[in-house]
Amino acid sequence: MEALSELCDLIAKNPVQFKEKLAWICARCPSPELLAGKSPKVSRSQLHALVAVGKFLSQCPNPPDHRPQALVIHFLRSVPATFQPSFWPQSFPTTAVSSFYSDFFRHVCKATELSTEFAADVAGFFGDIVVSAWNSAYSGSPELGLSRVCLIAMSESCPGILPSDAEKLVSLLLEQLPVSSPLSGMQSVVSSVQSSPASLSYLQANGVSRPANGGSQLSGSFGGARGGSRMVAEDATSTSSSRVSEVGGVGSIGWKRESNTSAEGFIRQQVAHFEEESVESLEMQDIAFKLIGQILDNVSIDTKVLEQVRLAAKRQLQSSSVFLKIRKRDWTEHGQLLKDRVNAKLSVYRAVGRLKIESLTSSDQDEKSRKKLLLETLALMIDAAEACLVSVWRKLRICEELFSCLLSGVAKIAISRGGQLLRVLLIRLKPLVLAACAQADTWSGCQGAMFESILKSCWEIIEFGWSKDRASVDTFVLGLATCIRGRNDYDDEDMKEKPTVPTVQLNVIRLLAELSASVKKQEVIDMILPLFLESMEDGEASTPGLLRLHLLDAVARLASLGFEKSYRETIVLLTRSYLSKLSNVGSAESRTVTQEATTERVETLPAAFLLVARGLTGNKLRSDYRHRLLSLCSEVGLASESKSGRSGADFLGPLIPAVAEICSDFDPTVSVEPSVLKLFRNLWFYIALFGLAPPIQENQLSDKPVSTSLNGVGSMSTIALQAVHGPYLWNSQWASAIQLIAQATPPLVVSSVKWLEDEFELNALHNPGSGRGSSNEKAAITQRNALSAALGGRVEAGAMSTISGVKATYLLAVAFLEIIRFSSNGGILNGRAELTASKSAFSCAVEYLKTPNLAPAVFQCLTAIIYRAFEAALSWLDQRASETGDAADIRESTLSAHASFLIKAMSQREEHVRNISVNLLVQLRDKFPQILWNSSCVDALLFSMNNDSSSSLVNDPGCAASIRSLYQTVVREWIIMSLSYAPCTSQGLLQEKLCRPSILEGTQPTADVVSLLTEIRIGTGKNDYWTGARPANIPAVMAAAAAASGESFISTEAFSLDVLSTGITSAAVKAKFAGEMAGMRSLYNSIGGLQMGLQRLRYGVSSQPTPNEDDSFNEILLQKFVHLLQQFVNIGEKGGTVDKASFREACSQATALLLSNLVSNSKADTEYFSQLLRLLCWCPAYICAPDAMETGVFVWTWLVSAAPQLGCLVLTELVDAWLWTIDTKRGLFASDAKCSGPAARLRPHLSHGEPEALPEKNPAEQIMAHRLWLGFMIDRFEVVVRHQSVEQMLLFGRMLQGSTRVPWNFSRHPVATGTFFTLMLFGLKYCSCRSQGNLQNFKTGLHLLEDRIYKNSNILQSTGRKYAYSSSDERLVIKILRASLGWFAYEPEWYDTKSKNFSQSEAQSVSAFVQYLMSEHAGNLPSDSKEQMHENGSLLVEGRDQYHPVWGIMENYVVGREQRKQLLLMLCQHEADRLEVWAQPTNSKDYIPRPKISLEKWVEYARTAFAVDPQIALSLASMFPANVYLKSELTRLVQTHILELRCIPQALTYFVTPNAVEENSVLLQQLPHWAACSITKALEFLTPAYKGHPRVMAYVLRVLESYPSECVTFFMPQLVQALRYDEGRLVEGYLLRAAQRSDIFAHILIWHWQGETCEPEERKEADSQKNRAFLALLPRVRQRIIDIFTPKALDLFQREFDFFDKVTSISGVLFPLPKEERRAGIRRELEKIKVEGDDLYLPTAPTKLVRGIQVDSGIPLQSAAKVPIMITFNVVGDDCRQDVLALQVISLLKDIFKAVGLNLYLFPYGVLPTGPGRGIIEVVPNTRSRSQMGEINDGGLYEIFQQEYGPVGTPGFEVARENFLISSAGYAVASLLLQPKDRHNGNLLIDNAGRLIHIDFGFILETSPGGNLRFESAHFKLSHEMTQLLDPSGSMKSETWHRFVGLCVKGYLAARRYMDGIINTVLMMLDSGLPCFSRGDPIGNLRKRFHPEMSEREAANFMIRVCTDAYNKWTTAGYDLIQYLQQGIEK
Repeated sequence: MEALSELCDLIAKNPVQFKEKLAWICARCPSPELLAGKSPKVSRSQLHALVAVGKFLSQCPNPPDHRPQALVIHFLRSVPATFQPSFWPQSFPTTAVSSFYSDFFRHVCKATELSTEFAADVAGFFGDIVVSAWNSAYSGSPELGLSRVCLIAMSESCPGILPSDAEKLVSLLLEQLPVSSPLSGMQSVVSSVQSSPASLSYLQANGVSRPANGGSQLSGSFGGARGGSRMVAEDATSTSSSRVSEVGGVGSIGWKRESNTSAEGFIRQQVAHFEEESVESLEMQDIAFKLIGQILDNVSIDTKVLEQVRLAAKRQLQSSSVFLKIRKRDWTEHGQLLKDRVNAKLSVYRAVGRLKIESLTSSDQDEKSRKKLLLETLALMIDAAEACLVSVWRKLRICEELFSCLLSGVAKIAISRGGQLLRVLLIRLKPLVLAACAQADTWSGCQGAMFESILKSCWEIIEFGWSKDRASVDTFVLGLATCIRGRNDYDDEDMKEKPTVPTVQLNVIRLLAELSASVKKQEVIDMILPLFLESMEDGEASTPGLLRLHLLDAVARLASLGFEKSYRETIVLLTRSYLSKLSNVGSAESRTVTQEATTERVETLPAAFLLVARGLTGNKLRSDYRHRLLSLCSEVGLASESKSGRSGADFLGPLIPAVAEICSDFDPTVSVEPSVLKLFRNLWFYIALFGLAPPIQENQLSDKPVSTSLNGVGSMSTIALQAVHGPYLWNSQWASAIQLIAQATPPLVVSSVKWLEDEFELNALHNPGSGRGSSNEKAAITQRNALSAALGGRVEAGAMSTISGVKATYLLAVAFLEIIRFSSNGGILNGRAELTASKSAFSCAVEYLKTPNLAPAVFQCLTAIIYRAFEAALSWLDQRASETGDAADIRESTLSAHASFLIKAMSQREEHVRNISVNLLVQLRDKFPQILWNSSCVDALLFSMNNDSSSSLVNDPGCAASIRSLYQTVVREWIIMSLSYAPCTSQGLLQEKLCRPSILEGTQPTADVVSLLTEIRIGTGKNDYWTGARPANIPAVMAAAAAASGESFISTEAFSLDVLSTGITSAAVKAKFAGEMAGMRSLYNSIGGLQMGLQRLRYGVSSQPTPNEDDSFNEILLQKFVHLLQQFVNIGEKGGTVDKASFREACSQATALLLSNLVSNSKADTEYFSQLLRLLCWCPAYICAPDAMETGVFVWTWLVSAAPQLGCLVLTELVDAWLWTIDTKRGLFASDAKCSGPAARLRPHLSHGEPEALPEKNPAEQIMAHRLWLGFMIDRFEVVVRHQSVEQMLLFGRMLQGSTRVPWNFSRHPVATGTFFTLMLFGLKYCSCRSQGNLQNFKTGLHLLEDRIYKNSNILQSTGRKYAYSSSDERLVIKILRASLGWFAYEPEWYDTKSKNFSQSEAQSVSAFVQYLMSEHAGNLPSDSKEQMHENGSLLVEGRDQYHPVWGIMENYVVGREQRKQLLLMLCQHEADRLEVWAQPTNSKDYIPRPKISLEKWVEYARTAFAVDPQIALSLASMFPANVYLKSELTRLVQTHILELRCIPQALTYFVTPNAVEENSVLLQQLPHWAACSITKALEFLTPAYKGHPRVMAYVLRVLESYPSECVTFFMPQLVQALRYDEGRLVEGYLLRAAQRSDIFAHILIWHWQGETCEPEERKEADSQKNRAFLALLPRVRQRIIDIFTPKALDLFQREFDFFDKVTSISGVLFPLPKEERRAGIRRELEKIKVEGDDLYLPTAPTKLVRGIQVDSGIPLQSAAKVPIMITFNVVGDDCRQDVLALQVISLLKDIFKAVGLNLYLFPYGVLPTGPGRGIIEVVPNTRSRSQMGEINDGGLYEIFQQEYGPVGTPGFEVARENFLISSAGYAVASLLLQPKDRHNGNLLIDNAGRLIHIDFGFILETSPGGNLRFESAHFKLSHEMTQLLDPSGSMKSETWHRFVGLCVKGYLAARRYMDGIINTVLMMLDSGLPCFSRGDPIGNLRKRFHPEMSEREAANFMIRVCTDAYNKWTTAGYDLIQYLQQGIEK
């Protein structure tokens, strides 16, 4: 309901804009159809909506449509239906119904007041509604309760009705009231009533009226004729007026006395009559009178009806006096029943009183009748009010409300008729006032509501009568004032002892004082004050007593009003009274002092002084009073000291609060008069001497008891050190007051001519004859000891021997003042509201040091005072570290003021002042680094040098040079330190200062500052300005700094920026946009706004601009930019490309507009302002691209630098946007498999998982955007944590908590590595901040976050163990997800962004995390054993084998924690080393191997990792594949916990082994439940080593079935070979099923089978038998596949295979022909072949259809062993199976290189065997062999490239060289692994782009030409002509050579990551009979070439050696020569 109500408030402000929202609320209301039903029933939400609509109408007179009004009217018409209980929701209490009615009718009433049309609609029928409610309420029906509730609500808020209906309704209501009253026909009798507070006279009645009829109804309807109303006869009996006599000034009410019998009879009759009225009847009367009052308030009615109303009201008021005067004992009812009756009856009287006043305002009688009516009403009301005062029910709340109502009516009567009745009223009012004052002691503050009502009414009447009848008012006031001198001579009821002072006197004094304060008229005070003063000087109040105390308080109240005459008279009296108390000290009279005298001295007089101080507002009187009070303190201090100091604290202490109050507005920084300075100095002398100062030393307890009693005058002894160790007589009020005085005290400096101008006075205090009774030297020693203690021992007392007692006292006073000044409020002086440098108390402290010719000891003491004061300031700031809101702002402003002053103080002429200032400034900066980014401090730093250059410095060049040098040093350190912590914020602040010079100073930075800024450069390289783990060394932070600089740096590239130049550039850009906004605003205002501007242009009309033009301009532009940025958001959400320049310009202009609004203080549209700010923060997140994020960082930095007050708002939006990216899985949090980088691209061949479509946006780009964002957030954190802003720290905590929540939500993309560990570093830094004071309050949350950074909760999802934690901890642990260790749950991948700097920054990011983890900062994280035994508050169960829900089983939590930390360190160090190799692949010189890890440590790592998450342990083994210790321990762990690991395919290696197959291990039973692995891993299980085990084979086939057939087709050669071992025919079954699903799969399978039909030579007998069985199987399976073809598929199969059989057979026909005849032979054969159908396709590329053959395109190719030919679709003849295998490996390498982003080129052309000795090979297009190029070109490749692509250095040549480089590097890696030989120039192709392609892989692995001579010893061909292109220097030192080697290293490292997949691909072909497997150990040697035992750096070095070895190797050149000589192949 609250939310709906707030929404209505917003809609009411702008109903057109929120029209849809209003319609939504209206739709939730009860529909007219529902309400018109037979039994309508509503819901709670419908009722809430209805109230909301009513509230909307009560605020909006003109709704956008009439639906809200129509809904309300429909419901109002249906109100009678609401009287049925079935109408309301179930379990809807009556209180809720009442609340609904009250709210709804209240809103409707307000709505009718706003809209006359709506009011008329409601008035037309509401009278019938009231009648219906009345009849229902008093008809005895079941719904009586609900209808009565409705009536009550109507009586409080009743809309207007038609005048005719009003008269009839009032008449009908009057009929329901009693006809007669208790007074009808009765005569007055006299009675004495003992129990009444005063004597009362009752009236005698002749008859008794009938009881009210509770069942009566209002008859008739407003729509037709009604019965006439009964006329109520006016009672002839008038109210008997009371006689009021004044006895002693007290009004008492007296009556004639007659017999008790008749009086008692009369009372019984009245009681009987009242008791006959039921409570229900009284409630009915109350409602009726209220309803009549509501009607009269809205409608004018007929005079006759109005007269009936007056008569009814009169009768009730007459009876009220009788009712109120009945005693409790006279009632026959008692207890709650009686109380209910009294409450009900008094409620009726209250309603009647209000109605009576309302009827008077509606009167239109003649003047005489009206006056009579007013007098009669006045008498009735006063009588009733008097009865209230003396009634036994006067303490009831309802009686108090009745009394207030009556007096309010009396006041209205007084004001009516221009005050004609004022004199009569005041005569009657005075006794009533005195009677009220006689009731209770109002001095105690419990005077009650009646006294307040009297006071309010008197004030209203006096205010009105002051200008109408001044004489009557004066008489009234004087009459009350004279009562204070009278005596109260009436007897107390209980015959108690008469009070010393009549109560009425005390209360009249209070009343007059309150009236004077309310009226605030000098004339009133002049009447009252003399009487008060006279009573205190000559009257009974001249001696101490209660009356005097009240009078003192009253005169102080009068003096506080600020009238000069009364002020001076009062202050003289108060001062004289106070000093008179002191003069009596030590006399005989002081021993018999009364309690009142002590109270007067201790409480009343000090309170009076304080009251005057608080009340005075004029500067003149405050200045005078300040002087008087300080003088009084001096007099008191001197007089007390003369009396041996025994009364010093007792008399001076009570005055301290008043002094503090009057000094609260005193500015000590302005020029102070010497006399005032002397008074302040004396005050602090006495504060020090009397021990009034609060304790100034921390943790120091007093050895004396602290007195809390102020009654023991003269009981104190003199203790010299009491002010240091805690005062003897000290309380918190005085301490606070002294602190306030300290803020207003000017520096207690003395004249340079005479060191102490009041030395004589002080010497008098120290002379032997003084009351202190000690010698000067003894007093001096005492003071020196006290001074040494006050300085905290900084100066020993012995070092002060040259300081006299007078000077020691002075220094002690200075010490107290300055230390208290800083400890009280941090050291801020009184004065202007803004906290500037001038308000720093250091401005006072340094003044002491400017005194010339100071003695060394004195200088030492003054210096120590400054340092002690500085310590107090630091302590004050520390204690408020956790403050929030305004308190935090005050703390920061205080810090800024001190720092700014100290900066300015560096330009002081005195060298010691400069040195102290710098020292304190450095300490302050180191303690509170937030001042580094404080705008005021930076202003002072950059601009103070010019501003503070005084003429004295100009005349002293040496001093000026020293100051300049000092400034340069401080400024340089300041800027460098700020840049090292937060480069973004620092740059933004400097740009802001350069863009807009200090408004306060009005100057530009000095030339020295400009020079310093020019020298400072920051960037991503090595930084000479700072060392250590500074935030600026974090790459993400520096990337953000580059963005914040405004320069066009590429965030992934190295950069170096000049702080000044970039600052000026960015400042100019910002100034440009700010100027655009200002110019547009000026133009807009100059033409008078948009509409007026058009009129001027069209008609030449001119007018003055309206005040709202600026707001209109802001609204127009805000709307424009909101719309523009929303368009960018829409583009980003749809995946479109956002124009960088347009987006940056729009954001910059929007930012300038927002900031211009802040500066101009215009009333911009708040809604659009907040929308624009939100969009500026959210747009970069929506777009999520580096360019957009750079713009975001720029504008965010601009916002928080130019408007620090927006910092929290900006951070809130950024945190919300950050969490949104988590929810929407963007960037760093794109946890979907398709965004995981290489692993996703290599599925399912080399990585497990289903292949998925690549994401629309590059995940790497989004992650880099997050990287920039995170850098900015860390930058802000560094500022916030030093500002100790708890609000913003909690926002950062929310961000980190959300980032590390369950389940794992981080991207697995390798590019995210650095960003991820930077985020983890951020988390650790956040956790370590809990040692600071500002985070002590939420330590638990930090524990949780730290655990999230360390832990991994994956195991919770796979285990069901119970663990020893409380339920709250279980809930907490469930939220924890893996973070730092969780990153290693998968083996880290490689990824290349083509940026050396980015790779380097990734390594640096991980290294920064490692360094922080190892540094002392990590020691701040919770490590205490007691803390660690608690998981967020729950104690671990002690004992062994505890199970942690995240870490698993552990013997000791602390030990386990350390083990996890060591594991994390090792993994991170390995990752940092790995990334360092990738960043610098050729840098082998700086490699320092890590220390070797012991066997035990490896086992510990394995166990710890497995306990955290088994995937981490498996990943650990993958990182170190050659580590047998890891493999052995993991094998044990996996096999032990195998049931928990079914979802992890990587665990297969550790239990699916040849040994397990041999032993038929039970572990293999888990395979049916195991997750699918990659295809290459599945192929391994098809090898002979696994013997075709059924469970293994079933798992493999399940894996193959789970992947699409087109993915499996790539491994067709391996699947064909698997048939050799398919004893269970499972593979055969899979192939048949796959062939049935895909015709292409079936065709390729058959082609591969046809390639297997020949048996290799030199096979062993056993192998030959197996091979023959294999060959015999193939035709049968082939036929089975053909048999399952559909007719259409069979036709395609026959045509396809027949066509390509003819094509491939050409090669055999050409073999016998001479070379010169082969081309013609090709043409002849091609002409014979016809293409049948249009659906034939190329087998190597099924997507390419064959449309025909170009018979002239056939070309015979060169080969030593074959006769290949080339035609349009590349058909050749050969046994191509070995080429297929080589090209499979090359294809896998290409996929790997592409997946990891390596720019390496490979061309795995298509090859397909089609039969024995035949096959189809795809020829690389647009290529020539190197041999062909040599036939037509002279020179080597270097010369050929120049001929083809242009001279060296031209773009064409360099592009070609680059293409050659990347292709050479790609084939270098492939050649290293495959070892292809026969690399003559005929097998090397160069395409038209310069790329190198290897072909013809007839010799690979262990085979080579010439009978395996292995003449080509290099791992790859790198001939001299190739090195000319790759290494122009010829010495392997060129940049291109290093790039080539680097690419080779990266390619090799990337291939090593997928070593097993590549080896398994080759392994499956081992028994295929291919020549490459005919000798040696091809598989073992292939594995060796991967060097799994090497680290990444060692592997890189190996590849470097391979490249160096291949460089122009002689065997390569020799082989080319042999081929040239033998084959004629150009070399």
